[in-house]
Amino acid sequence: MTQEFQIRGELITLDALLKALGIADSGAQANTMIADGLVKVDGEVELRKTRKLRGGEVVELDGDQISVKPDPTFAQ
Repeated sequence: MTQEFQIRGELITLDALLKALGIADSGAQANTMIADGLVKVDGEVELRKTRKLRGGEVVELDGDQISVKPDPTFAQ
């Protein structure tokens, strides 16, 4: 499944994205998923829970893809 997520503001961290989408029930669960190497950003395993996403990235988890869209207010 592919879905889009619109950032509100300049950025969102990877762990906050997983929580916002309901993929993780808590910050601790999101951090565990990331630490276990289950999350990819732009095709590469991402181990930084606070990886800053500003838009344009594709996050993958369990075969699902999330296309992160920038907030137009902060688009460069």
